[in-house]
Amino acid sequence: MTVPHPSRPPHSPNSPHGKLPEERRHMIRRRWITAVIIVLLVGIPAGYLLVSAGQSRDSGRDKERESSAAGLQTNPPSKMKRRVFEVPIPGGAWDVAYYETSNWKTSRLYVQFTTDAYGLDAFLADSGTARAQLTPGRITVGDRDAEIAGWSFAEGMTWAGTTVRREEPRPTTDITVDLTDPAFPRVYAVSTTSP
Repeated sequence: MTVPHPSRPPHSPNSPHGKLPEERRHMIRRRWITAVIIVLLVGIPAGYLLVSAGQSRDSGRDKERESSAAGLQTNPPSKMKRRVFEVPIPGGAWDVAYYETSNWKTSRLYVQFTTDAYGLDAFLADSGTARAQLTPGRITVGDRDAEIAGWSFAEGMTWAGTTVRREEPRPTTDITVDLTDPAFPRVYAVSTTSP
């Protein structure tokens, strides 16, 4: 006579797969969690790339617009440009305008502004020179640069100028100042650098 072996219940932990069958509710929750994780892993980097691409495109358009602008722009140059070209604009200066040109050989930053006597001294000191270095009657900005910037250095004004020469690759800066009204001098500077 044979003794029947008890059959294992279908939900036994010793089943061939070693796991209990998954409840429907648990399966649905697990799939939702998996889907959310996949969306986060794919969606966040994709969203970041879209935002970055948009910002980069806008930045490129701004630079293109700036490069295509003819003549002086009536706002101060960025702090980065001021640092690169070593043209410090004193606090409180007004009527600030600039223009930048660049090619494979040289880059130039043209800057003009009006300041007070203290601002002029601060600008000259930060540029590496001093008021004593300004030569009366000297216009250091060349005719070509004056034409590019749209500047006119008319006779009958009190001009003074100097050139700040720095060790390469640092820029050279031509500074011409209108001292007709010494309380409110007008500064014209052209800073040239060779990359």
